[in-house]
Amino acid sequence: MGSEVIGAMGLGLLLILMILRVPVALTMLIVGVVGFAQIISWDAAVAQLKTVPVEVLSNYSFSAVPMFILMGVLAAHSGMAGKLFDSTRIICGGWKGGLAIAAVGSCGIFSAISGSSLATASTMTRVALPEMERYGYNRGLATGALAAGGTLGIMIPPSIALLIYAILTEQSVGDMFMAGLIPGLLGLVMYSLTITVVMYLRPSLAVAGEPTAWKEKLLSLTGLVPFFGVFLVMILGIYFGAFTPTEGASVGAFATLLYALVKGMRGAQLWHSVQETLALSAVVFFMLVGAETLGYFISVSRISFSITDLLYGMDLTPIVVVLCILALYFVLGMFMDSIAMLVITVPVVYPIIQAMGIDPVWFGVLTVLTVELGLMTPPVGMNVFVIKAMAPHVGLGEIFKGVAPFVVSDLIRLALLIAFPILSTLFLL
Repeated sequence: MGSEVIGAMGLGLLLILMILRVPVALTMLIVGVVGFAQIISWDAAVAQLKTVPVEVLSNYSFSAVPMFILMGVLAAHSGMAGKLFDSTRIICGGWKGGLAIAAVGSCGIFSAISGSSLATASTMTRVALPEMERYGYNRGLATGALAAGGTLGIMIPPSIALLIYAILTEQSVGDMFMAGLIPGLLGLVMYSLTITVVMYLRPSLAVAGEPTAWKEKLLSLTGLVPFFGVFLVMILGIYFGAFTPTEGASVGAFATLLYALVKGMRGAQLWHSVQETLALSAVVFFMLVGAETLGYFISVSRISFSITDLLYGMDLTPIVVVLCILALYFVLGMFMDSIAMLVITVPVVYPIIQAMGIDPVWFGVLTVLTVELGLMTPPVGMNVFVIKAMAPHVGLGEIFKGVAPFVVSDLIRLALLIAFPILSTLFLL
């Protein structure tokens, strides 16, 4: 049996195990080890099983992951998120749909130091949803805005998804962060415009908030200072070479910790934050170990090269290849977690991207944005289920209906990024 056939059978087994609800990390590990053993030998597979976890856990670049997670956890538990929403709510005071725009804005700003979509969605739902319900907002619109705003965490740097893509493809983490900046901010603007359009078409879904004076709006900007302070220190430090992305993550985590201590976070709260960070980090690292193991199997099976040869034989242009891969991501996003999708598929598709001469940074941004779409689409939109868990009184159907306009907005944004690659590469020129 040829290695390509074994590779194809391995990918088929991967899908079957995931359908059977076997944990994604364990699925990748099983398929990677068994597949590698069938092509090389069991001795080599067992040796790999001993070395891969050490390689991943001792990789200095991966140490940024728990730092970014710690930033988000500390920001959520120290009261930063509450002050953030209060500030954006006052700034948007008096606008039709202003609370929904404030929620999206808060999600975008919070994600700038959280790096995680799920953390952003859960934190801001806890803070913003009760306020929107108090003002009589349609529950579909309120939860849809929060589900969409939460996805900004996967694109606006520092993004764990961009970090993992960069490490898996050996790209510069700093380049990936800078490439995600304009697309992330564009998403924030387009979501706000989407709410404005929805308000124009269906004004009954929300009411105007309480008007606020300009002096009050200016004073409320103080609530944004901690976020912009941490964000600017990290991004400018990375951009100008003052420190590496990994060092930047540590600087950001330390700055957030100082804020938490100043605001009175002590003992039990700090310990709870550390425990939450360790638990979330363990999940990510287990998936990375599984992905690395699966990557070795895919490499020796040469299935990526076979797919590349097939595409060459079909005489497809690079842009058509990109569109086909993005269509695959869009479908997978309906069933899989975003990080799991990246670690499973990137080792398969990246050699194809390299062979076709496609810019890996631009493709990475497109990939992460398409993965972001999967966080909102049925049947398994992870952000939707997070919000459902935070607001059990709101039906899943209501949330998916409320998020539909934002899915359209993201499809338009994806089309813009495909048509104008400079939106992703402007800061890299």
